[in-house]
Amino acid sequence: MVGWLCLTFGVAFGSALVPLISIELFVLGLVTQQPGISWWWIGLAVAVGQVLGKMFYFLAARGSLRLPKVLKREEKRARPLSPWRLRWRARLEWVRLRCHRHPHWMFGTHAVSSVVGLPPFMFTTVLAGLAGMSSWLFVSTSVVGRFARFSVLAASPAAVAGWWLH
Repeated sequence: MVGWLCLTFGVAFGSALVPLISIELFVLGLVTQQPGISWWWIGLAVAVGQVLGKMFYFLAARGSLRLPKVLKREEKRARPLSPWRLRWRARLEWVRLRCHRHPHWMFGTHAVSSVVGLPPFMFTTVLAGLAGMSSWLFVSTSVVGRFARFSVLAASPAAVAGWWLH
């Protein structure tokens, strides 16, 4: 059981860094193949793995983590921005200012995203970093929300099987 939980943690961590990895499919496959593992432990392993992986994005957006040179864009000669880019830059600045003025909005949005997945958890993670959300608030909100999401997901195949068998 410990091996499966370590693997679950690793896949969750990887899925937090590389969004193409589906932790939801992994969890569903795991609970159908290993029904002896408690949904509670699966939810905890996924929550901790996901939040630790997302911390890289959060800290980078906050400016607390320096990205390697490979991940940085090359500096280009300054040229005038197109009207489209100017509009997007203005919109992003508007969102950033709103987040700073109303930090409770960011808390609520991030909390809902960590459970439901809408808006995307990756987006609210970066936005939380840009808005300057405290690390403690980010971690606690994310762990609770992700635990709720993946515990329900891990428990769902057993619940559905129970409904069909009775």
